Amino acid sequence: MTTEPGRPAQDGRVASAALSAVRPRRARVIPGFGLTLGYTMTYLGIVVMIPIAAVFLKASTLTWPQFWSAVSSPRAISAYKVSFGCSLAAALINAVFGLIVAWVIVRYRFWGRSVVDALIDLPFALPTAVAGIALYALYLPEGWLGRILPPGIKVFATPLGVTVALTFIGLPFVVRMVEPVLRDLPADVEEAAASLGARRWHTLRMVILPELWPALLAGFALAFARGLGEFGSVIFISRQRPMETEIIPDIIREQVASHYIGARNLAEATAIAVVMLVVSFVLLLALNLLQRRLGRRTVRV
Repeated sequence: MTTEPGRPAQDGRVASAALSAVRPRRARVIPGFGLTLGYTMTYLGIVVMIPIAAVFLKASTLTWPQFWSAVSSPRAISAYKVSFGCSLAAALINAVFGLIVAWVIVRYRFWGRSVVDALIDLPFALPTAVAGIALYALYLPEGWLGRILPPGIKVFATPLGVTVALTFIGLPFVVRMVEPVLRDLPADVEEAAASLGARRWHTLRMVILPELWPALLAGFALAFARGLGEFGSVIFISRQRPMETEIIPDIIREQVASHYIGARNLAEATAIAVVMLVVSFVLLLALNLLQRRLGRRTVRV
């Protein structure tokens, strides 16, 4: 008995077509890929790309010596140090204590837990200027907390005060990123590690933290990014002292407010904004790549 040379391939195509006809087509609530991609790119272009392009275009009106003079002035460099240093310190503090807060909320049941859970989201809803006024009233030398601080510790009008304000507004990002991962991590894992003789620190380092690293790093990145762009909660407690507690948004606001003196003021403000934009994007891109790498390693393990 002989078979035609092209018959097996033809039978395979017929069978595949039959299965496709029998298999129900998955219904999509949102339109197809092409249409939704077009909507996505259009929306991102209007909301994100056009304002960013406007900043770059305005900064390009400066010559290179003028651009370098604007972004490398002693006042600007001091503001870079305060903005990046305080944002980094606040994000690190929130990474540690945000993990502890998320752990308490997920793993324990206690009276007032719902109130504590709601208080975590308060910096999201509270206007940042209100938070700034509250911190200002607390840490004034004659404020409730300012007058009881040790003589060598000063919060008001210092970089420490800026860090305190950025810690306040950045805490929810870490807690809300870590909390769902902790909920999905069963407590049986800890009990199994303890039954095998692992100590608490070993269980935390080898069992729990590898699962939490991607979410913790994402929360750290969000808190860091929010700190770089924060202004309302910092202006009162920092007193905006040049070369001491002034942050980059202070310089940009001042130059934009006085740009009527000359167009160069606005261009210099956008030049500093370009530096902040580029550096922030590179840092966040590096953190996202590291987060993805840690996530893949966790999945392999």
